[in-house]
Amino acid sequence: MRSFATLAIWSNERIRSKLDWYYKVSNNVLPAKYLICRRIAAPDDVWDMQEDELWRLHERLSAEFDQLRGMVRMGRRDLGEEVRPNFLSVKVALTKKILSHCYFCRWYCRVDRVAGKKLGACQLGEQSRVSSYFHHTGEELPIRGTLGSGTIFFTSCNMRCAFCQNSDISHDKDNGTVFTPRMLAWAAWLLRMEGCHNVNFVGGEPTIHLHNIVEAISLLRNFNEFMSNALIAKADYLPYPMNPRYSDYRGEFNVPILWNSNMFMSREALLILRELVDIWLPDFKFGNNRCALWLSRTPWYLETVSTNHRTIYEWGEDIIIRHLVMPGHMECCTKPVLRWISENMPDTPVNVMDQYHPDAYCNPNDPRYDSRYGDMARYPTRDEIYAAYKYAKELGLNFDDITFEKSLRRVTL
Repeated sequence: MRSFATLAIWSNERIRSKLDWYYKVSNNVLPAKYLICRRIAAPDDVWDMQEDELWRLHERLSAEFDQLRGMVRMGRRDLGEEVRPNFLSVKVALTKKILSHCYFCRWYCRVDRVAGKKLGACQLGEQSRVSSYFHHTGEELPIRGTLGSGTIFFTSCNMRCAFCQNSDISHDKDNGTVFTPRMLAWAAWLLRMEGCHNVNFVGGEPTIHLHNIVEAISLLRNFNEFMSNALIAKADYLPYPMNPRYSDYRGEFNVPILWNSNMFMSREALLILRELVDIWLPDFKFGNNRCALWLSRTPWYLETVSTNHRTIYEWGEDIIIRHLVMPGHMECCTKPVLRWISENMPDTPVNVMDQYHPDAYCNPNDPRYDSRYGDMARYPTRDEIYAAYKYAKELGLNFDDITFEKSLRRVTL
């Protein structure tokens, strides 16, 4: 991992100071949060508890987690021995309970996804499908590093963006291969053993798969088995040799968990993820509810997503925010979003993204094209992209090295 640790971007104090926990976990200097959770003891009857009891227990163990993490981070204490059941057990039990009246996301559908007789906004039952997993070399530099981000793409989503940039998996709940939690854990282990700097849960939207992801994290260890049924979804073109040194923290398997999300999640889901996620990669798409409702059929967007962003910032989490510049949405979305970040999450690394292209219902060459979205059927202009960069610069946002990286830093704003 030496090449990752010596990337020039880490010499930028504005980046390094905001991503310090992730940097140290990725380099196996510190343990990932899930390893700390394994040291927080839970009662033996955790699996028999009612949901309200589990939430009260979760709150108490969260405080114990904070205390232990603080001591480990400052070098005042070693991890110690794993205990069972533990804090991870509580999170697994909670997500299983919630699934029978699901409220993982802001829709609060309350449908029984175990029975599967009625479907909510995500259109999913109990199973999770993975479209692909691989070494992703197109993410932000601190995320992709030198050997890629260990990205696991889940199908389906709780939003319906008309312009979705990966609608083949987000709008198709039946795409991909059914993955059990053990298969997910094995895929994550394989990617890390091959040198990935993190495990990147994305979609679609990972929040709607929370029950299977949390259980997979609870199973993360060194594997000796071979899972041919999980290899079917692996999409790397080149072979990556495995090396135990990539993942070793004092003899234990260690990998930072990255949550790559639209952030349209419930507060309860956020609380479950708090002690599991080592770095957040959230989207902030719309600057108002009108655009969100028109372009993604998503109500309550601004208050939900802004509150969730602000919450993880107040927790002191490692975050990189993504904002996609959309054609014709400079005044209504880009400027309000960037302004909100500057006022509420100062110094947070931001990627002002220029990758928008007409897709799905906004693509005239797609059979799904809807002429009502004709104003989105184009790329952003050079002037629009530069206006976004200029505004971010005026606000003093921490965006230069994330957005431009080293090769493009000479862009004149």
